[in-house]
Amino acid sequence: MKITEKLQQHQEVCSKPTYSFEYFVPKTTQGVQNLYDRMDKMYQSSLPLFIDITWNAGGGTLSKLSTELVSTSQSVLGLETCMHLTCTNMEISMIDDALESAYNSGCQNILALRGDPPRDAVNWQPTEGGFAYAKDLISYIRCKYGDYFDIGVAGYPEGHPEEPNKLKNLKYLKEKVDAGANFIVTQMFYDVDNFIQWCKEVREFGIDVPIIPGIMPITGYAAFLRRASWGQINIPKYFFALLDPIKDNDELVREIGTKLVVEMCRKLLSSGYINHLHIYTMNLEKASLMILEQLDLLPTENEYLTEPISMLPWRKSLNPKRKFEEVRPIFWQRRPYSYVARTSNWAVDEFPNGRFGDSSSPAFGELDLCGGTLLRQSSKKCLELWSTPESINDLAQLVISYLNGKINCLPWSDMPIDREVDALLSHLIQLNIKMIITVNSQPQINGTPSSDKIYGWGPKDGYVYQKEYLEFLLPKTKLPSLQAKLEKNKILTYFAVDFEDNLVTNHSKDSKANAVTWGIFPGREVLQPTIVEKVSFLAWKEEFYRILEEWKIHLIENNASDSVNFIQSLLEDYVLVNIVDNNFVSPNDDIFDLLMSL
Repeated sequence: MKITEKLQQHQEVCSKPTYSFEYFVPKTTQGVQNLYDRMDKMYQSSLPLFIDITWNAGGGTLSKLSTELVSTSQSVLGLETCMHLTCTNMEISMIDDALESAYNSGCQNILALRGDPPRDAVNWQPTEGGFAYAKDLISYIRCKYGDYFDIGVAGYPEGHPEEPNKLKNLKYLKEKVDAGANFIVTQMFYDVDNFIQWCKEVREFGIDVPIIPGIMPITGYAAFLRRASWGQINIPKYFFALLDPIKDNDELVREIGTKLVVEMCRKLLSSGYINHLHIYTMNLEKASLMILEQLDLLPTENEYLTEPISMLPWRKSLNPKRKFEEVRPIFWQRRPYSYVARTSNWAVDEFPNGRFGDSSSPAFGELDLCGGTLLRQSSKKCLELWSTPESINDLAQLVISYLNGKINCLPWSDMPIDREVDALLSHLIQLNIKMIITVNSQPQINGTPSSDKIYGWGPKDGYVYQKEYLEFLLPKTKLPSLQAKLEKNKILTYFAVDFEDNLVTNHSKDSKANAVTWGIFPGREVLQPTIVEKVSFLAWKEEFYRILEEWKIHLIENNASDSVNFIQSLLEDYVLVNIVDNNFVSPNDDIFDLLMSL
């Protein structure tokens, strides 16, 4: 959705100011993975109107990371995203590639910039076959894509470093708006009186598009001075008076600096020109949220309930190819990145029914769709997070730490555990102590209101249901005993498969998708957004064992030979099992009782 439409839509129903976050592209693959987690976490805690991603010009890895970040934030995280695009070192073919990538991912917002000179250049020079000014880039985007994109441009309330003449800067800004720009995002500033005066001059110059101020948190004294110097920003004397005496105390600088920025924002929001704040996060969480908390802008509990994060148990993708997607297999519950990547080539009409339940269909893309690796962590990060488990007891303790929230991910679980697990927590811990390694789970739910803070999803005034589900690693030696017990309890259905693709199940041959989550809502058909079925489970099995193999490679790189041998034993001696308890009204935990009896 376009930013200007979102701003207008919000203001029609609520006078409360809105905000957005800006992130820059990290230099390392591990940094990118960490940023995805931070973007997701900040969205869940604050519900920004949109986020934006800076552009790294010049082609190569960094430029590709810019488009990858935009695509992932739209398609996987379901965040409304604005992509920066500059003229620096950009031939038209490269601009075309970037715009096409944004279009295909469903991104409808571009911040069109001339850009800064490359680091090794003194002055900015246009690229041969590219554009010299942002207005030319805007005109080109409008020519190619019409009104599809909302286009933002940069505003300079303290003047452009290359053009001190205020009148000329206003003229250039007007030219960009006349070329097709829809909104203005300003450079950082701390002189709020000057900014408000500039807004007045912008309006008097005939520019009436939304003005969005760029807000830079103060996190440390040296960084504060460096950023202001880089942007040639005027710092009011009272900022120095308060910050200079405490410059060696980072915590105090952040505390006082936050109060100064909050005071500045309050004055902006009362000026009549501003109703949205754009925060330059510098890829950090705490300072940005401190500002919003002190401004009393963070969503209240009632706002979470009236505007749920997701109308499904998983966050809806904003990629237009996935607009009809209402069903996902439960196996990827905590691995949305690989799931979206492996289903990225599905056609619009293949969501939700075109793939599931058809064993002859090549339901999922190859594993190399996920960027060459399924483990989202570097070798060093794997060691920091999971150390070097050498026994099944070590692995069990690692899983228990995850269940208790002491670590945020496991090799097969990208997402932190949520509090839905509390209903099963003691049982899951006992199973791991018994050396049954739990991989994924959900509790039984029978008609809980859709507004419930833990289990709720979907439209309000509805009711949600879940069958208990458990996925786990079991020693092969215990599988015959498990099969025998499951033969006596037809309500429990299961799949079990080993590394060699030997599959056993008590599902009938003509069995298709088994809905394990569903919702009943006024005036709607039944929604059943989470399922278990054979084709998906076999695709997940392939991915799961590949994750173990990649983990083993990282352990080899860390010279952890005992751990390497242990992971190999998991591949050879364990079977991946999932069980569904189809009796969703029973108060008993039949899956737990069965496994504890093995």
